[in-house]
Amino acid sequence: MENLRIGIPSKGRLSDLATDLLKDAGLSFRRQNRSLFARVREVPVDITFLRTDDIPVLCAEGAIDMGITGSDLICESRADVTERLALGVGGCKLSFCVPEDAPYKSASELDGKRIATSFPNVTEDYLAKHNATAHTVNLSGSVEVMISLGIADAIVDLVETGSTLAANRLRILEDIGRYETVLIQNKEQRHADLADRVVRRLEGVVIARSYSLLEYNIPREKLADAEEITPGFNSPTVNSLEDDAWCAVRVMVRRKEVIDAMEKLEVLGASAILETQIANCRL
Repeated sequence: MENLRIGIPSKGRLSDLATDLLKDAGLSFRRQNRSLFARVREVPVDITFLRTDDIPVLCAEGAIDMGITGSDLICESRADVTERLALGVGGCKLSFCVPEDAPYKSASELDGKRIATSFPNVTEDYLAKHNATAHTVNLSGSVEVMISLGIADAIVDLVETGSTLAANRLRILEDIGRYETVLIQNKEQRHADLADRVVRRLEGVVIARSYSLLEYNIPREKLADAEEITPGFNSPTVNSLEDDAWCAVRVMVRRKEVIDAMEKLEVLGASAILETQIANCRL
């Protein structure tokens, strides 16, 4: 029987992210001499290196069983696939952008205008929902300069920090949606049990990257207040210290909330507050 086939981007930042995720999940492989295929050592899985844009279509067509790609590319390709897991990386938003001094107040006002974009299908679908149509100028590269070149009245593009827009004297008119990197699966779900194992492994990595392990000592009389600050995933682990007036707490805290929690615990009277990153977990 053929191995489970997982498609990942062949190059770029998303390729590195996908490779690190898979290896942290115990799916180690080595790509040799720009080969299009690699064999995972631990389980019967083959990795296929593909253009990021092609992964949703190839997954829908059954050329690969699973794939790692952007949810924006799934929408643009209109591929009929199952999204199994959001991977917590590659977050961005797709937005209508216009010149800073343009009079437009909503995307519906772009009816009949020229819009430069790498996402013509998403753009047209969004405008149709708002009773508008536009002439889309389909481009595969940078679109920010198209307005200044007189090619378009507006653009639809991915926005991360907004610095590129500012440099081109553009502003966001309206957001189409937010997107991120996801794991997808062909709807026939070949090798279903193995695919579920892959999802579970990756889920352990994604969750681990979202949390830290926080440990601290707290006066027992302040324990209830400390648990309000760090309630944990289910509940914290509490152990007695040699001094009966104190106890030690170990608890999972969302990584983005760790600093705030540490400050609050310190004010409460906690000491020896330590953060440890988690490599993998199962919850």
